[in-house]
Amino acid sequence: MAAHFGRRLRKGAATTAVAAAAVAALSASQAPGAAGEDPGRPASAGVGTPVPDAPSGGDATGNSPYYTDLPPLNSPNPSPSSKAGDPVARGEAEAGIPATVLDAYKKAEAELRSSKPGCNLPWQLLAAIGKVESGQARGGRVDADGTTLGRILGPQLDGNGFALIKDTDHGEFDGNSHYDQAIGPMQFIPSTWAWAGRDGNADGKADPNNVYDAALAAGHYLCRNDWDMSTEPGLHSAILSYNNSQDYLNLVLNWLHYYRKGTHSVPDGSGGAPGRRSDDGTPRPHTPAPADPPGTKPGHQPDPKPKPAPKPAPEPKPDPKPQQPGGGGQSPDPQPSEPPVPPKQPTPSETVDHLEDAGTAQLTAMAGDAFGERIGTRAETRAGTAVAKVRIRFTITGDTDAAFAGGESVATVATDAKGVALAPALQAGEKTGDFKVTTAVVGHQVKAVGYTATVTARAADTLSRTGDTELTCTPGGEFAEQVQVEATYKGAAADRVAATATLIRTADDATENDKGPYFKDADGRTVRTLTGLMTDSEGRLTLPELYADDTTGTFLLRVTTPGGGTVTVELRVAAADAPASPSPSPSATATS
Repeated sequence: MAAHFGRRLRKGAATTAVAAAAVAALSASQAPGAAGEDPGRPASAGVGTPVPDAPSGGDATGNSPYYTDLPPLNSPNPSPSSKAGDPVARGEAEAGIPATVLDAYKKAEAELRSSKPGCNLPWQLLAAIGKVESGQARGGRVDADGTTLGRILGPQLDGNGFALIKDTDHGEFDGNSHYDQAIGPMQFIPSTWAWAGRDGNADGKADPNNVYDAALAAGHYLCRNDWDMSTEPGLHSAILSYNNSQDYLNLVLNWLHYYRKGTHSVPDGSGGAPGRRSDDGTPRPHTPAPADPPGTKPGHQPDPKPKPAPKPAPEPKPDPKPQQPGGGGQSPDPQPSEPPVPPKQPTPSETVDHLEDAGTAQLTAMAGDAFGERIGTRAETRAGTAVAKVRIRFTITGDTDAAFAGGESVATVATDAKGVALAPALQAGEKTGDFKVTTAVVGHQVKAVGYTATVTARAADTLSRTGDTELTCTPGGEFAEQVQVEATYKGAAADRVAATATLIRTADDATENDKGPYFKDADGRTVRTLTGLMTDSEGRLTLPELYADDTTGTFLLRVTTPGGGTVTVELRVAAADAPASPSPSPSATATS
């Protein structure tokens, strides 16, 4: 469960201060040279590192609380001398991750290693976020398929101490038809899951309550901006994109480094339950261990024995019979009246009445190419005033393999000072035809605008034969040389362009000839038109072997492509002792 940086959580002011102090103490107690130093933990764990600008696209979880337990200071590796049935030290227990949950994290890492290798996402990062968001699915309370035993829900985001996100899924995922709630082991809000959801267990659906689906979705979410998790800037930016809070970043980093030192699987349902949330004012269940006491070996962490908290002094009981004015005593101080609560100001999103096109030109691209135009959408009030700092979600719909830059079908962009959100560049796939891009204001339903984009077939505007050798054959024989042509589009090689080759009657009559040279199909039958041909990566196309029947004369072979590319090749069939013809027959029709 997560919270936006800078937004006030319910009871969050004091809690955040405590969490920040605990993280700082943890880092300080293990800085280089400090007593009790654990070489496996980084000296800073992110404390003191400037927070990067919040990534565009919002966060995954909305303004929801999260669990703030810090990892223990002792090593997570089980003792070599420990035996089955021995008491388990807290470090060992915390390092245990429920078997199904751990499997989901590792499968997500493997899938992303293949689909987005530049991201370098470690499964321990998913485990760290899963720990903070849901305590590893509440200690691994999942069934054999990885679906949680009961839904894991955050509080409703009704603006009462949390963000205001009105219902976006009609209660489909969170059961709430009024407001959204973060849901599942990775605590996605429904509006984010609508585009980030993945099917991680190949059951044909994306379920935020399934740890395989949620872990894979979280991995793709963290990798969506091409960040490299093997670098500190990439890792920090990805975590902050999940929740833009320095406290959250420090907490996740601590668990990440802890899990990297060693983990093991435990049976489902036996994992440790979290202790407290970021919106909970109860005391922290554990704190960083103190420095080594005198006489202990460096690095040894004794079991802390906390002193009992002092009992609070009893509050004085009020005088049951207070003196009234004029009775010889002082009257009690009047209770100050509570100041009036100012009316809640609408968020920028709530002021948006509709979306308008911001001058988007015609959206057309050839298969495999990037669209030259980008979609621009403007957010406006009812009076037509532009609204800045509003998140606009662009979603590609329809039977197409087109995508935004980065391979995603959904992109979220904040409007600028003129109220305009410019979507990422569109990349056409190989499927031709029309598709749509729909728009929406994140967290607020308004009249939207849609766009239609068209993907045309790959084209070539010029075709030419690669050689100039005369193509001749004797009646009933086989042409010694295969026809090869090359295609270009605007001067560049036109690769993967479809082509058609036809033996035609005359230069002016492109209907198929019924005499003369021919191709053979897979069954050896005569064919004089070939379809489904395609140029190679260099724009070249080599036609199959040509054969001749017993008709002599000069014939024409025409090759065409989408985009206007055309080339006509002459073929001559003559007896072996016949003299070479100085010029082809004007009609290019078989002569008897």
